[in-house]
Amino acid sequence: MHRKRSNITPGLPVNVILKADQRSGKKTKGIVKDILTNSPTHPHGIKVRLEDGQVGRVIDILN
Repeated sequence: MHRKRSNITPGLPVNVILKADQRSGKKTKGIVKDILTNSPTHPHGIKVRLEDGQVGRVIDILN
């Protein structure tokens, strides 16, 4: 899980967990559009908005 804001930039391909999928742990793949977490770190992962408008917390950074 990526907890440091400095590791995440717009345009980065990532896997996130959406709010609705937190119980199941289902991952959603997308491209970061906006970083929504203001603090430099967050214990549950950095919250981002994907280019398709979905909002979730970053789990994996993809290559």
